[in-house]
Parts: sequence; C-alpha cells; structure tokens
Amino acid sequence: MANILICDKLEAVGIQRLEQMGIQVDNRPGLTGEQLVSALQNADAAIVRSGTRITASLLENPGKLRAIARAGVGVDNIDVPAATRKGIVVMNTPGGNTISAAEHTIALLLSLARHIPAADAGMKQGKWERNRYLGTQITGKTLGIIGLGRIGREVATRAAGLQMKVIGYDPFMSPDRVNQLGITGFSKLSDMLPHCDFLTVHVPMTEQTNGLIGEKELKTLPNHCRILNVARGGIIDESALIEALNTGRIAGAALDVFTHEPLPGTDPLIGTKNLVLTPHLGASTAEAQEAVALEAADLLIDFLQKGIVQCAVNMSSIQRTELEEIRYFIDLARRLGLLQAQLADGPIQRAELHYRGDLYKKNTKMLTAAFAAGLLEHSLHESVNIVNAEMLAKERGIEIVESGNVHKGDFANLMHTEVYSSSGSKRAAATLFGNQYIRLVQLDDFRLESYLDGTLLTFVHQDVPGLIGYVGTIFGKNNVNIASMNLGRQTPGGEAVAVLNLDCLPPESALQEVKKHEKIRSLQVLKLPPSGELPFWLA
Repeated sequence: MANILICDKLEAVGIQRLEQMGIQVDNRPGLTGEQLVSALQNADAAIVRSGTRITASLLENPGKLRAIARAGVGVDNIDVPAATRKGIVVMNTPGGNTISAAEHTIALLLSLARHIPAADAGMKQGKWERNRYLGTQITGKTLGIIGLGRIGREVATRAAGLQMKVIGYDPFMSPDRVNQLGITGFSKLSDMLPHCDFLTVHVPMTEQTNGLIGEKELKTLPNHCRILNVARGGIIDESALIEALNTGRIAGAALDVFTHEPLPGTDPLIGTKNLVLTPHLGASTAEAQEAVALEAADLLIDFLQKGIVQCAVNMSSIQRTELEEIRYFIDLARRLGLLQAQLADGPIQRAELHYRGDLYKKNTKMLTAAFAAGLLEHSLHESVNIVNAEMLAKERGIEIVESGNVHKGDFANLMHTEVYSSSGSKRAAATLFGNQYIRLVQLDDFRLESYLDGTLLTFVHQDVPGLIGYVGTIFGKNNVNIASMNLGRQTPGGEAVAVLNLDCLPPESALQEVKKHEKIRSLQVLKLPPSGELPFWLA
C-alpha cells in the first residue's frame, strides 16, 4: 500500500480522497528536522503547502520518496533541482486556486480605484472624509496584464466583463496568439507599459522575472497608473515601488505577496501612501483550499496507481491516454540507451537522437529522457529515471540533442541514435512492430531485425561459409541455446554483423573459443531486460 505524508494542514476532502483510493495517509503537519527527514524517507509521496520547506539537505537520502505535490501554484519552498537530481517528480496544482486568485486581483483593483481600504479605516476612526477619496471609474480604462496563463486569462475575462480594455504581454506567447484570446498583444513589455491605466502581473518567480517591474519600468508607466501583484513577491521591486509611490510617479499599488513573508511589522511598505496590502490571500477561499487539496490528492493517486504524470514542474507531463499510446515507445527508447551504453568504448560525450514517422508526433521529450535513463542506468550509484536522467547526463558532460521529421522511411516509426565516445561513435536504431514488438533494425551501417531483449551476442565478421555453424557448434557444446539469430551485411562475402539472442549468458571459455575464428573481428555480449519487463518508473 502506498504511503503519502501530509506535511502541512490539508483540507479534509483531500485526505478522504486518498483514503478512499486505498492509500495510507501519514497526516503529520508541522514536522521538522530529523522527524521530517525520517517521515519523507518512509513515504512514497508527500503533499506540502507553503509552510514546509523541502530543501536539498532533506532530500540527500530520500528513501522511497518518488513524488512531491504542492497544494498551490508556486514551488518556491521546494528545491526543485535537488528533487530532480534524486529522481523525484515535483507537481503543483495550477487549477485549484485560479478563480480565487483572479477574483482577488479584481477586488484589489476596485479597492485601489475607489480608495476603499483607506475610506473604511477613516470611517472606523469616526471621520467622514467624502471629499478626500475621489476615485476613478474603471469602465473604459486599460488593464495591462503581464503573463497570460490560467490566472492572467481569468483576470482578463473579468476585466472585460467590467468593460475595461485589456492588453497583454507574455514572453512565451506571440502577440498573434494573445490577440486570439481577445486581448491586444504586445511583443515587448516596454511597448505595453505606457498604455496602462492599471497593471497586474501573473508570472512565476524565476531569475528572469525577479525584479521584472523595477525603477525603469515604473518610470515608463503613466503617472495615473495603479499596479497590482497577486503572483509572487519580488516580481515588482519593492524599493523602487515605494519610491514611485512616495514621489507620485504612479498613483497607487496593491500587493498580496511580498519578498519576505510574513511581512515584518517594520517593513517600509506598511507606511507607504496609496498602497493596499493583504496577507497573501489570493488562494484563501474555502473553495480554493478544497480544490487544491483534491487536485494534489488526485495528482498523486494518478502517479502512484497509474503512472500518470500531470502538472509536473521538472519533467514532461503525460496523460493516461498518452501514456498507454507511448508506453512501449518509452521502453524502446530506454532499451536503446542501455544498448548504446554497452556499445560505447570509453566515456560518452554526446548522443544524437532522431525520430522519424509516427514517432516524431509522440512526446519526444519523454522518449529522450527514457533514452538518457537507459544510457546512465548502470553507470551511476544514484537512482536514475526519466525525471533526473537528462540533468545527470548534463552534469557529466554528456550532450543530448534530438531532431526528427514526420516522413516515413522503411518503417512507420523509427528511433535512430548515434552515441559519441572518446574512441568514436556507434549507431543503433529501433522500431515498434504492431503495438508492442520492439526490434533492433540497424547497428552501425548494417540493417537487420533483432529482438532487443535478454542476452545478446554481437560480432562483426567477414561473411564466409561455415562461420555461423562454427559459432553454433561451440555454443551447443556449452549448453547455450540460440533463441534467434539475425545477420546484417552490405555485400556477399564482405563485412557483416551478427546479433544472436541467447537463452543464457555463455561461459567465458566459449566466448574465447569463438573469438579464435580468424574471420571474427570483434565480439561483444550485451545484457538487456527480458521481453516485456518495464523499468520500475514505468511499470
């Protein structure tokens, strides 16, 4: 039975969903230190909110931990590179709090436009200052949105309903695509800013977005502009914002998130005029809390019970139907990686992968990760899977590149690989016949059709009569059964390659006797998983 550790307070509906699906729940929010380390090591997966920090030191020896789900959007409190290095999938719940965050953005926008917090505070002090709080009408005003993901698009929908003009910038979305959403798109942030009466940010915190709105950007905004941040603290430079508000460079701001949380009581933001502050309430609705709890639970149920990866931040996500379609291709890619790792003579430097035909239409990122996992599987002490394989390869100086096209050659689908080591390169290609039959169809310059499983013996030789009988006689004397044999040659009597599938590993004495044949140039035994045996991370 799978075991999930609940690290922070989680709504009861999420815990009930896990238990209903036969998962053992270790509900101990607030664990720290060695207790947290031990609990994580004994869990198959964990759910965290923002309270628990999953650091590299916590993951140094992760035990059987395979996945972490963040009940929320941001994963700032999880060391994602450290988790990736250990082969741990990190997932978030981007859908659960979308509506609540969008609604809070609009609430702050209206509060800014009509000075509602300040007017409320004055009324509660017995002041009637009607003339002091002259507001601005939002109908017909222009809202600029930075980041047009789920929340940004929901904000746009609501703003349009309030008859605002909506313009947008997203570094990962072309202006034409933005225009298709009914939003006027800009290719440069600097071009959009001068048009904003209100500006809101909805991007993740990354190196690129840290300080995205700084002194330069604030100077570009009109003086009457009001700015909002319900995304992540630090996207707007707080020092520059304070200066802009105090000098009247912009008309107002509203922040729900901060560089340091909880916001210290001595923070200069607190005394800044024309600034509305809320304590990270974007997802703080009963509906959002239940939604993210259920979403986190469902993510881990699908992962642990069905092998489905969704909303992952450190690997390619894969849906149930896609997994069923691609499962054997993933196995094929991993087996090619295992094969190439054994063929390489010396340290591997580079791997080139080329996908052809129907295979190029599949999730090639997942296939490349599976190949990398096979390439490294038996050479590292660390556990290697499709989560961490490419990172571990990069750390070891192995460059992996992929290319492809949809044009079919001799096969409906083909994965061609070339691996470069210190002594040269080796080429190998495989295809999938039917729905599940994996075949090796190329080895260097030779075409053949061999099973890609079990014990393989390959030998390069001159194509002369009697040689195959010679090898079969030796193996027969040593009780080694040849399950199948495939030959590849370019011209009769020329150089050829043989691939033999054996029922058992031949004794060294038999191999040495085979090598004595003057027409055999090289010989190698390769070990692959039995037919149908999937890796633990795919089974």
